[in-house]
Amino acid sequence: MKFDPKNLRSWFAVNDMGAVIIIRIILGYVFLVAGLQKFIFADDMGPGRFAEMGYTFPEFTAYFVGFFEVAAAVLMILGFATRYAAIPLMIIMLTAIVTTKIPILAGEDFWSFAHALRLDFSMLLCALFMWFAGADKRSLDYKYFGKNS
Repeated sequence: MKFDPKNLRSWFAVNDMGAVIIIRIILGYVFLVAGLQKFIFADDMGPGRFAEMGYTFPEFTAYFVGFFEVAAAVLMILGFATRYAAIPLMIIMLTAIVTTKIPILAGEDFWSFAHALRLDFSMLLCALFMWFAGADKRSLDYKYFGKNS
């Protein structure tokens, strides 16, 4: 079964590509660490950082984003509702790119922007890949929903 956003069953479809687990674990790990750091290092990575970036409600925003990063990361690592988990990760990365990376173009050169963008862009593409690919045979999606693709 091919992925069809209108077909609920296809949201849990898995594939035979063995390497999908690598992308799934990398994506989950990066977001799990980033999300937890918003709670553990509040001044540097959480509300303090969001206040420096000019967010109106930095405490709420940092913990809101951190919660979704951790929740989606755990789902991604487990391979449960993988395509659903990819959606907030893509939104988070698009927001990060627009709010923290694109402004670099106004004040610095292209290469400074390209350097700052590299991780965010990579994570965005990994999340997009997982949205299209779905989980693999070593996932809870496969265990509970079987092979659908």
